[in-house]
Amino acid sequence: MSLHEQIKSEIKTAMMARDTVRLNVIRGLVTAFMNEAVATGRTPQDMLTDDEVLVVITRTAKQRRDAIEQFTKGNRSDLADEDCAQLKILEEFLPAMMGEDEVRKILEDKKQELGITDPTKKGMLIAEAMKILKGKADGDLVKKVVDSLF
Repeated sequence: MSLHEQIKSEIKTAMMARDTVRLNVIRGLVTAFMNEAVATGRTPQDMLTDDEVLVVITRTAKQRRDAIEQFTKGNRSDLADEDCAQLKILEEFLPAMMGEDEVRKILEDKKQELGITDPTKKGMLIAEAMKILKGKADGDLVKKVVDSLF
């Protein structure tokens, strides 16, 4: 069963459990999947590949993180808590992300491999790292670690 099908089947489970937060998050994901299919020139009924599904979920999770940050800055803890609950559900479908230590080791090795010593070449290191770490590490973490290496 593909990840897309698995998430669609979660709607029924959430309805039976009367878990409205989970139901709303999963319905939102399914809608985002349909929008992604249409945006890529397919019909709304077409299934996305697992990689495409992960891209959509990652994008949605990033939107939740940004919203949490903004709500926290605006002293709206009620809205931030709501988005935190939604983010936890989204993270169930994402693969586990690498920690800072793992990312640092990979980046140090890549930096030596490419022979980068000039801080103006950070972008090249980030681009190469994201090819390796796509879907395994958060882009903000990669940028932070690269900045600390120079």
